[in-house]
Amino acid sequence: MKCPFCISLDNKVIDSRLSKDGTVVRRRRECTECQRRFTTHERVEDMLPVVIKKDGNREIFDRGKILSGVQKACSNLPISIDAIEGLVDRVERYFQDRGDKEINCNDIGEVVMSELHQLDGVAYVRFASVYRQFRDLTEFMNEIRELLSKREGKAGKKGQKA
Repeated sequence: MKCPFCISLDNKVIDSRLSKDGTVVRRRRECTECQRRFTTHERVEDMLPVVIKKDGNREIFDRGKILSGVQKACSNLPISIDAIEGLVDRVERYFQDRGDKEINCNDIGEVVMSELHQLDGVAYVRFASVYRQFRDLTEFMNEIRELLSKREGKAGKKGQKA
């Protein structure tokens, strides 16, 4: 493992911990050259599907792209990195469990939107505005109205149960 500070390959593992769900090992390392510490995350490399892009090109499923998009949608909101990484883990696991060799990029966007819808309304609308490529304010407002009506419907159902 290359040290991110001095690029030395000589380092030692100080501490290892398993994530809550048991899918990732977090390792704390110390570089023997510069003595600085850094963290790495180790996960099993699964066979991931190929993503069919909108233009027809194909590329390997990239968890980092999903993480980046979700982080942008959640920026400046009180959403923890653990919640964001959990969301991305669920999306990745969903497509691994499906077992498809190829998936459409639209399917990924829809699953991410569904997860964001449950996590935070503002993050959901931010992501939707980019993903659905709203062309004008009317499309944006329609999405917000739909979000609000779904939330009001859930609030009404909660009130009926009591």
